[in-house]
Order: sequence, then C-alpha cells, then structure tokens
Amino acid sequence: MKKFNYLSFVDAYELALKEALGQKSTQIMLVSNSINAVLAEDVMVQKNLPSFDNSAMDGFAFNYENKGKTLTIAATIFAGDSPEPILSSNTCYKIMTGAKVPNDADTIVPIEDCIDVSEQNVTIPENIKKHNAFRPKGEEQSVGNTLFKKGEMITPGHVALLASQGIMGVTVYRPLSIAVVATGDELKEPWEKANEDEIYNSNASAITSLLEKYGFQSTYAGSIPDSLEKSTVFISKLKSYDVIITTGGISMGDADFLEEAFINNGLEVLFHGIDVKPGRPTMMGAMGDTFVMAMPGNPLTAMINTFLLSVPILSKLQGKTAHHHDFVYAKNTKSFNAKPGRANVVLGHMNEGKFTVTRNNKYGSGMMIPIVESNALVVLDKNISLIEEGDFVKVILFDLFPSALAFESLN
Repeated sequence: MKKFNYLSFVDAYELALKEALGQKSTQIMLVSNSINAVLAEDVMVQKNLPSFDNSAMDGFAFNYENKGKTLTIAATIFAGDSPEPILSSNTCYKIMTGAKVPNDADTIVPIEDCIDVSEQNVTIPENIKKHNAFRPKGEEQSVGNTLFKKGEMITPGHVALLASQGIMGVTVYRPLSIAVVATGDELKEPWEKANEDEIYNSNASAITSLLEKYGFQSTYAGSIPDSLEKSTVFISKLKSYDVIITTGGISMGDADFLEEAFINNGLEVLFHGIDVKPGRPTMMGAMGDTFVMAMPGNPLTAMINTFLLSVPILSKLQGKTAHHHDFVYAKNTKSFNAKPGRANVVLGHMNEGKFTVTRNNKYGSGMMIPIVESNALVVLDKNISLIEEGDFVKVILFDLFPSALAFESLN
C-alpha cells in the first residue's frame, strides 16, 4: 500500500509557490491582443497625462483673482482648439469639457454654478475654489515616470492607458503552454457514446474552462491509459509543455500508478498528499522544465484544488507579481459544522456581503452541482469544527482575478 506524507494546505501551497519559477521567455505583442498577458519589462510614460492643461467640464475659465466679479466672455474654446492667451482685466473664456486652458486662466466654474449668464457676460460665484475643475498637464502621469511595472497583468484599463501613450506594442512573457490530461480507461469523451458503466470526461472541460476564465490557455492532451508502461510513454510525449495538469490516478488504488509513471520520466515530487478535506490526493513536482500538478479525480475536488492551488501557481509561473487569491471578510448567515483534524474547504455563496454555506457543508467530492451553486469558498483551520451564525469568515471569491492582496495564513 502506498504511504503518503501529508503536508498542511498552507505548507503545500507555499512550497509549490517557492518552487514555481517565473517565465523567462518573452515576446513582443500588440496592445490590442494583449489582454491577460504579463508585462516582461517596465513601461515608461512617453506623453504627459493629460498632455496639456484642460477643463474637467463645460463652464467658464478665468483667473482666480476675478472670483465674485461679472466678467466679459472673451472667446469660446472647444475641445481640439489650440487657443492663445487673450484675457484682459475682467474677462474670461467659455470652455468645453476637455478643451485646452490657456495659461492666463487657472480656475473653471461649471455653467450651472454661475450667476446671470448671458451671451456676453457671466457672474462668477464668490465661493469658488482655486483650480476648480482645472486639470493640469501631467496631473496623472509625467514623462519619465513608470506607468506600469514588470509583472503586471494587462487588463482593459492597462490597454486604455497604453493607447493614451501611443504605445502599440509591449514586451510580455510568452504565454505558458499547459497540457490538461485525464486518467482512466472508464472515461469517454463528451462526443463519444457512453454506456451505464462508463463515465463522461467532465474534468478536462472543467479545468480548461476554469483556466481560461483566469487568463490561461490550455490544451487537452487526452487521457492517460491505466497501464504503467503506456502511462510512462504517454507522459514522455508531454515534456515540451511548461505545465502538465492531470486529474485522477494518484490515490491508493491498484490502478493508480500515475506518480510512478511521472517519476519514470524524471519527476521530482514536491509533495503527494495534502491534509485538506476535500482534496487529499494532490501531487506536485518538477519534471525537468515542466511543472506537474496532479489533481484529484473527483470532479468537485479537481475544480476546487485547481482553483485554489493551480491558479496562483500558474500566475507566478507566468511571471505575475500579483499571484495570490483575493479575499474578503464576510458575516456567516447560517451555522455549519466542519470535520476537525485537517483543513476544510467549504463551498458557499456570497450575496450582499454575507456568506451562506452550500448545502450545510454536506456534499460529496464526486458531485458537480454544488460548484454551480457556489460562488465562493472558505478554507478553515484543522482545529475548527463549528462556524456559527454571525461569525466572520475569510472568503475567497470564484469570480475575482487573483490580485495583489496577500493569501494570508489560514491558521
């Protein structure tokens, strides 16, 4: 019988992160195609943001010394104009949002806040603050500043700022090549016909879609046969991938020899077994330049462990500096029990800032519907056996990208 040296959930997570070395290979990518890519070098500000003094709203631009006075409108400035300063005593400009403010004006008053507005004149209120609605050149960023740092993942916001700089291409880390592999002769693919004794392969689809949600592209490489010799040969053909993620085949069953097949191909095991419920049969290691993540075979645990463990590790492998899961603290709405002695992963649903456990924490690891019913989870310390109504719990949300907030100790 196989013997397992179980690590705590936190120890396994931290060990895997420590051994996951960031991507080194880079490429130039068009900004328009760069969503979810990771910057491989700092991006510097090329153009002041904004690039000229401008108005934050429609109104009147004037010199602050003239507050409280009735001023004559000297000119109207539209967005795109390049006006020269022409103000004299007791005059102002009528100005539109985004239009350039000449250097003889320093304050903007919105049209709706003005008194006695006519075609020729306007009375400026007395209580206006200096520099109101005035956006100075370089207010957000100045030329030479660091706009984005190496290791940041490109989001739509990044794309907008890069476009504002006239930057068309960026140097990013090459996307990881990820092979997703199933195990088991009993599996049938969704496009095949399965009888009552056979199982459709849902894990591969679940994992590839989960990875895509979090910005990783993967390839389904097929199912490993239940034979040590055939498994060893199958795995030998996957060494060109940066990462291999498998499901099943690493428990204590007689046909579970996936670990041995990997070791035959040079795998150095980091750990095999995590002291967590559900999800004990989890293995990770390095096979040359390929990082191996062997997930449990049961659908629910395969998805949970891929989300909790694989996504942050992949983020670090991809070169992200922000690779930990985000979390929030939420009030628990319904008491539930947990089995002490090992860490417990508890599914639940977050709604309006409150956490409600899924099915009273009573579901099997082979189920799939509880995943659909849940949008969050809680990882409980091994000493916790009861969470009561009103307790605050640390919640990790399924629908958030990993962020810079630390994945703190779960003790």
